[in-house]
Amino acid sequence: MRTRMLVFGLYADEAGLEWVRSIVRTAAASRRARVVLWEERGFPERDASVEDLYDHLAEQWSYEHPGQEPADRQLVELRVGLTCSLRMWRPLRRMVISGMCPEELEPHVCRVPWAAM
Repeated sequence: MRTRMLVFGLYADEAGLEWVRSIVRTAAASRRARVVLWEERGFPERDASVEDLYDHLAEQWSYEHPGQEPADRQLVELRVGLTCSLRMWRPLRRMVISGMCPEELEPHVCRVPWAAM
């Protein structure tokens, strides 16, 4: 088995980050994948390439929450390395994505804007 990566851009506050962490941990445990790397990188400095990747998440949040202040939300890239087979990684990734934004019958707003890489 080899290490496979889950990479997500998030626009979240600390409570939102903890919520996403729990989704990832639960999905990994359910598939018996071993977490070998966990990195969360905030981007306080204006790195143009990172901003280009995730700045739309802040815009999405503003659009979906008109008139609300973003408070402590920031752009974060979450990288999780998992030791598992490709056959195990694919459904695990789907579990994380559906946990962050479950499909519903009507359009809805995801709790934490995200982008998968």
